[in-house]
Amino acid sequence: MGEFFKAELKDRFLKYALNRSDYFEIQVLYEEFLHPNYSLNFVVKLVRDIREYDSGILDVMSGNGAEVFMLASTPKTQDFLNGGGFTDMYIKEEEKWDVFVNQLSDKRESSKDSTLLLHENSLNLKREKTLLIIIISAVVVSFLFTIFGILKEVFLEPRYIPIDEFDRKIELLKSEYIRGIDSLKFDLKKTELKLDSLQKEFSIK
Repeated sequence: MGEFFKAELKDRFLKYALNRSDYFEIQVLYEEFLHPNYSLNFVVKLVRDIREYDSGILDVMSGNGAEVFMLASTPKTQDFLNGGGFTDMYIKEEEKWDVFVNQLSDKRESSKDSTLLLHENSLNLKREKTLLIIIISAVVVSFLFTIFGILKEVFLEPRYIPIDEFDRKIELLKSEYIRGIDSLKFDLKKTELKLDSLQKEFSIK
């Protein structure tokens, strides 16, 4: 039996008691509402549930060897039913549960989107670092080739070089060295700025 049906049965028990002006046996509720599909013990369980929630909405007397034998309404019975009874309580709890499940689903979806975004930013950051390494390597290789060419021309070729030509070659070597260093610094600075921008964006998100 579903919880909603149990809540509705409890309200029916209370309404029946409210319509009676005297005490009546619990057997009457069984014969009125649940015979023959359910047992008397099930009726007793529902009555105990009512009393556990609020003992003031249903009066119970023991007797004939049973803990729950006679029942009657109380002054609080009508007020409880006017407030919606157990059925309304069940509906409200179900609505709260639905809201909770929806909020939980939204949080999971938001968390999933955030994880995907962080993963994407992480990949972008790795790509930028790889690009930085490639740029540095290319600049260094180019610079070394330039230096090697000048040194080869100045020192390795077996020919006479005038002193002024030698000085010019040395100055050219210095100039190439300075340009290479400046170019490397510029590329490094530009790439570092881009990496810093990506890292800030990554940390914020």
